Amino acid sequence: MSEAQTNPTEEELSQIRDSGPFILGGLSVGHSVFHWFAQSFFVMLPEVVATFGLSGLQVGAISTTREVVSGLIALPGGVVTDLVRQHWGAVLATCMGLFGLGWLIMGIAPGYFVLLIGMAVVAVAASMWHLPAAAALSRRFADHRGTALSIHGVGGNVGDVVGPALTGVLLLALSWQGILSIYAAIPLLLTVLVFWAFRDIGKSGSQERQTSGFSEQIANTRQSFAEHPRLWGIMAVAGLRGMANVAFLPFLALYLGLDEELGLGNAALGLHIALLVGVGVVATPAIGYISDRFGRKLVLIPGMLGLCILTALLVPFGDGVGLVIILALMGIFFFSDQPILTAAALDVVGQRVAASTLGVFSFSRFVMAASSPLIAGKLFDSVGIESTFFYISGIYLVASVVLTMVPLATQKPSATDDD
Repeated sequence: MSEAQTNPTEEELSQIRDSGPFILGGLSVGHSVFHWFAQSFFVMLPEVVATFGLSGLQVGAISTTREVVSGLIALPGGVVTDLVRQHWGAVLATCMGLFGLGWLIMGIAPGYFVLLIGMAVVAVAASMWHLPAAAALSRRFADHRGTALSIHGVGGNVGDVVGPALTGVLLLALSWQGILSIYAAIPLLLTVLVFWAFRDIGKSGSQERQTSGFSEQIANTRQSFAEHPRLWGIMAVAGLRGMANVAFLPFLALYLGLDEELGLGNAALGLHIALLVGVGVVATPAIGYISDRFGRKLVLIPGMLGLCILTALLVPFGDGVGLVIILALMGIFFFSDQPILTAAALDVVGQRVAASTLGVFSFSRFVMAASSPLIAGKLFDSVGIESTFFYISGIYLVASVVLTMVPLATQKPSATDDD
């Protein structure tokens, strides 16, 4: 058999790269890498605190750095992403490389300030990755947007499960710096593969009319928000949700790792965090499918209220079997609501401003969330973990109330809207 018959041609490879399953699967795997490391860091956090002698406020500042940098990048990044659609493969590959570089900086950090610099680089990479990834999925799966974005979220959830569990075990033999240095090599090696896999992703589907420049894209995005006031309400809910989530994870890790009554070791801490997100691997695509069939609010409002109640219940029942049950129930909604909020926004905007809209959403969410870990840290230092959990529960309650007043779209724009 000839080589031409055994090896796929470039045209055949291009068709594979342009297929829906390949795009969804590849982006989901990449998403898994980002979440694997992000959640692993929370398992290492008690060790980081011990190494640098950090206070609760300084722990909060780590998350705040991530939120501030992510927000500053997301706003112009969304507009630029729409403008360089033909080069999304290069953007995704660059994000993967920067992600590895950021973790390498954190792994060799001699002090707290350098650690924050590494977190800032990580934030740039993660923030930019989500923009072309979500926009590409929204366009490729316009009729099943919630399902596709939720499956992409499952990729993140798989990383959320594997990362904490594996990292908790590795901490039995390695230092947190050693683990981060090893982890950093993975995204650095994946950079070339990501570029090959997604180099045509911005060219797939219909050929949209390109805008003439940055200023016109800004004008189109402003027009979209003017024409669809509901976007402001969805954005507020996403911001409140971000405030709660970014405060919850680091202080849950401190509660599990430092509370003397719980007495959890590194491995047990990793397994508890893995439980929180492991349930989401099954729940997230199911919730995405339900939102496509029956509406976004049907899953969003019960989810927000559930998180509000369960977070508050950690105060009286946050140990033993009660802790396991609460974390498992929280896992149903904790990560599944973000893809649905993204889908709700993209339901009302055309594909020409999809990434730009996501950039505005990310910016507002990060701006709102930036101070939340600092507030949670101050409460943790001054009053205790109970006050931090009640603070987070209150944010979920406010988000639930706001969401009830926001009319969500019932018609989803097709992949060619606004072309």
